[in-house]
Amino acid sequence: MRLLSLEVQNYRNIASASLTPGRELTVICGNNGQGKTNLLEAIWLLTGGKSFRGGKDAELVRRGESFAVLEASTLRAQQEEQEPDTPNRVRMTIGMPDSARPGRYAAVNGAPPKRAAALAGSFPAVVFDPGHLSLVKGAPEGRRKFLDAALCQLYPGYLTIYRRYVRALQQKNALLRHSSTTPERPYAEKTALLEVLNTELAAQGEAIQRRRRAYLEQLGPLACANYAELSHGAERMELRYAAQFEPGGLAALLRARQNEELRAGQSLCGPHREDLELLLDGQPAKVFASQGQQRSVVLSLKMAEAAAAASITGEHPVLLLDDVLSELDEGRKQYLLTRMKEKQTFVTSCDDTAFLKTDGEVYRMNGGVLTKLYLALSQSQC
Repeated sequence: MRLLSLEVQNYRNIASASLTPGRELTVICGNNGQGKTNLLEAIWLLTGGKSFRGGKDAELVRRGESFAVLEASTLRAQQEEQEPDTPNRVRMTIGMPDSARPGRYAAVNGAPPKRAAALAGSFPAVVFDPGHLSLVKGAPEGRRKFLDAALCQLYPGYLTIYRRYVRALQQKNALLRHSSTTPERPYAEKTALLEVLNTELAAQGEAIQRRRRAYLEQLGPLACANYAELSHGAERMELRYAAQFEPGGLAALLRARQNEELRAGQSLCGPHREDLELLLDGQPAKVFASQGQQRSVVLSLKMAEAAAAASITGEHPVLLLDDVLSELDEGRKQYLLTRMKEKQTFVTSCDDTAFLKTDGEVYRMNGGVLTKLYLALSQSQC
């Protein structure tokens, strides 16, 4: 997969910008707060996913404007071999002014616009953002989201399964919730409804866990190998899926814990309660890892995510790396710079010195204004 061009209008602090990236490395440099991450975020939205920084769609539109527009030209690997002159054209509008349901809409090759989520799987990308360090230190929810987001890109049907599970879970929690303002349902009626919801949760929950386990069988060895190279074998990384139930056992678990859930007023079991444990030398990374080790763990996971996607789909994702070299020693920096040359990669940095000996397109972002630097990096400064 390659991004051939990107036009951005009224997006966050960017009034207008035009980007023509290189086949491999594209560097976007500049001081903090100038809009480098905003540009990476705009590229990420082409996946159909929500912003990796969180927030509402309205926050993506430049202050004082009613809507933002992203126009991109993309080319899949198969197209590049067979039809290199017919790239896909994607036009995304955020905050459509004439729509009764403002949000993110995308049109591909002139087709009628659809919700941006319909792009899932059409533009594979993997993003690293400093906020992703919470994958190590943060709550299990973030690690589950990491797995689920990757699976949604790889298997469009997974999103349907996930949404059905979440909808049934929300209904179950509403049924279980104790409220002083809402009359309590009769016990027999409540348990009958719980049985129906648990049947749906068991079916979708088993499918979710099955996909997660299968994905981790591919992701785990790749991530661990990446970490071994990044750390030069200083520590050994492990991934372990902390499951609440064995395959085929969710329905029985839901029945066994029904009374406990009725007393607690919330759901207590299912894949929404499971975790991905990250270990270094057998110890929890969230407890013992340094800042540099945390960053190395997350980078290992992200590079493994890209490699797994390439193996599964035959399409190598575009890599979006925001402030990726901070807090890494020189050896780890050089390893990453080598890996960046393998496929199309976008990287932001405040410090251009690490890229002096690399080839690629170089841009500077200053106050939302994107400028291409035509001189070789070895002869210029960002």
